[in-house]
Amino acid sequence: MSERDDDEDLLEVEAENDEAPFVEFDISVSPSDPTLELLASQVMRGDVIIPFYQRLFVWKIEQASKLIESFLMGLPVPQVFLYVNDEGLLEVIDGQQRIKSVTYFFEGYFGEPDSQGRRQVFKLRGLSERSEYNDKTFAELSPRDQRKLKNSTLRAINIKQLKPSSRNDSVFHIFERLNTGGTQLKPQEIRNAVYRGKIVDELRSLSTNPGWQKALGISRPDKNQKDVELVLRLFALFNVWEGYEKPMLKYLNHQMDANKGFQSERALEFKRRFPKALKVVNDALERPFRPRGVINSAVLEAVMVTLLENQQITAAQLKRRYPALLADKQFSDTTRGGTTDTGILRNRLEIARTILTDAEG
Repeated sequence: MSERDDDEDLLEVEAENDEAPFVEFDISVSPSDPTLELLASQVMRGDVIIPFYQRLFVWKIEQASKLIESFLMGLPVPQVFLYVNDEGLLEVIDGQQRIKSVTYFFEGYFGEPDSQGRRQVFKLRGLSERSEYNDKTFAELSPRDQRKLKNSTLRAINIKQLKPSSRNDSVFHIFERLNTGGTQLKPQEIRNAVYRGKIVDELRSLSTNPGWQKALGISRPDKNQKDVELVLRLFALFNVWEGYEKPMLKYLNHQMDANKGFQSERALEFKRRFPKALKVVNDALERPFRPRGVINSAVLEAVMVTLLENQQITAAQLKRRYPALLADKQFSDTTRGGTTDTGILRNRLEIARTILTDAEG
């Protein structure tokens, strides 16, 4: 079952051919079989974390009830994956619905409180008519069944990164490959989980700027967080694009990891200039960054980074020079195909800077 809200806006962006990063790391993988009582108590005291990037609990009470019945009947239940973070806490990579269902049943209430603080009593529902567990809460189970449930085990695979100790590259790819619940997590969602820090909130805040949403043609945050990823891409290149090295995915990971605090002079300057650059774009252009109908990340990046780095460009100047930029064959060639190649990206930004800052334009 998908954990996504299908009513959210979806940002249409031209596909890019980004090279898959070479991944080299050392991890430890160790199985464990915690009892359900231990697992639930770890969740309740915060030793097992359901990360904020995870979607809300989406199982219906009937699904959770059948899981509980499986444990009571001794039936096999799929394993869960947990990541051991730097603080020794266990982050759920895959298995949120199972873990929270068990925790809720022990608590006696299904799901989180509603807007009035009320919670639904967790009575097992949707089981076979002949099931002896139908319509029972945990407290209403026999002492024998309570013990059986508390002492049942759930296989957990605990994953910890050993090398490189200075970066979280492997963590990103672990989340990418092992998260199987509902719709796969997108790269920016994984970054938000792996590279936690002030930067997560700052990027999210910048992405909700009305001027940014207007330029992208969306009215609400993109459900795949592509709008947030594009802000990260602009920040990652702002004033340092001469040092960019492909692949883009790895570059963005490293930039997010290196700027988790978002307190550097460059970060603060980016935050200050971002809304000003957006105002120039929206005052000058209708439906910008769409040379072929949908958002082109390469065009967006070239124009926005140039505006961010050259504050003297006015809306009137951008309005005159933007058509010339799109019409430039060399520039156009850099916005197709391998747009994240190191040489192509640097060349694209150099062309954009030359044309958009041309005093004669």
